[in-house]
Amino acid sequence: MSESANERRRFHRIAFDAPTIIAQGKRQWSAALRDISLKGLLISTPGDWNGDPDQPFDALIELGGEAKVKMEVELTRTQSKSLGFVCRHIDLESISHLRRLVELNLGDEQLLERELAALGEDD
Repeated sequence: MSESANERRRFHRIAFDAPTIIAQGKRQWSAALRDISLKGLLISTPGDWNGDPDQPFDALIELGGEAKVKMEVELTRTQSKSLGFVCRHIDLESISHLRRLVELNLGDEQLLERELAALGEDD
């Protein structure tokens, strides 16, 4: 990523490995999570991928124990080895788990607060 693109990024990506399911209607794919942020996620493209990019997806990330992050996502980037999704809806319990994950990985409360404030801004 170029320096200027990195400077524009408002949401830090957290490299994180967790069991992840991407679903669309009755179809679902197991995926390797590459990174996650307050705004979305990046996965390795499943070998049997045939999702409809014009329709929403559901993502389920297992954080361990009872902790899960569930979000409705939209496919925004397709590359040969990865798929990028932006979060369109997330429930309160899931955002609480995600916030804690980001907080632990950033190690900077002010940076976390800036990212949370940016969630309400238009892209």
